Amino acid sequence: MKAKLARTAFEYGVITVATLLLVVGVYFFKFPNNFSFGGVTGIAVVLSAMSKASASSYTFIINMALLVLGFLFLGKSFGAKTVYVSVLTSVGLSALEKLFPMSAPLTTEPVLELIFAIFLPALSAAILFNIGASGGGTDIIAMILKKYTSVPIGTALFLVDCVIVISSCFVFDIQTGLFSLTGLLAKSLVIDNVIESINRCKVFLIVCDDPDPICEFIYRDLKRSATVYKAHGAFTHNQKMIIMSVMKRGQAVQLRNFVKRYQPGAFIAIVNSSEIIGKGFRGLN
Repeated sequence: MKAKLARTAFEYGVITVATLLLVVGVYFFKFPNNFSFGGVTGIAVVLSAMSKASASSYTFIINMALLVLGFLFLGKSFGAKTVYVSVLTSVGLSALEKLFPMSAPLTTEPVLELIFAIFLPALSAAILFNIGASGGGTDIIAMILKKYTSVPIGTALFLVDCVIVISSCFVFDIQTGLFSLTGLLAKSLVIDNVIESINRCKVFLIVCDDPDPICEFIYRDLKRSATVYKAHGAFTHNQKMIIMSVMKRGQAVQLRNFVKRYQPGAFIAIVNSSEIIGKGFRGLN
């Protein structure tokens, strides 16, 4: 029970940090520049320009409305983490609006601000996805579409984002619209790269004569496992042993240095892997 509570507390701590990154990126860099890419906050930017209400207020209203729709259409399958992220995002944006009112962008460099407007929310989305949480907002619409229709979710959400970006060209100007289009295209690439970076592991294939010291180091010091199997040298015709093991990046450096120090004649192949599924990594923990 204590372990489960500790894990839950850790997950919600990570979710809170990721959501705050989203809030900072949206409020300080996206809203002041009228960048209109990305779901609810993109809609809020366009709507705020057409009325007297702020983008933070529209984000709060739309998120709360989507939460209601989620409860109505999804019921118990509507995750607590999604509710938490939606509420924290809405409350966080409203709080920043009260604490740090902004009438203009932070800098006079829109490209620099676009980078932060893309990177911070994308980093947040990648962290949330990696921990199994949803960012709320249009993700709720995706859940409803997935449950009740056969509409391709990715295509539908991308088309909605495109409509928002196109509308920003008319509500604001062509420059803002092009910046928003750039943000829309770059966001998914950043998310994919961040997720891959977070999950990147090193796969070791070590060809050696004596696997026992290496395996003992892997078990005892790195707290990982390994698979050992016999091999036959094609040129020398000598019997060899191959150790296969998967490490996090920090552990990979330790293992590489250990093998080089104690078995300098060993052959080491190190391969990057962006996804490992199994005990001790992902999916079967």
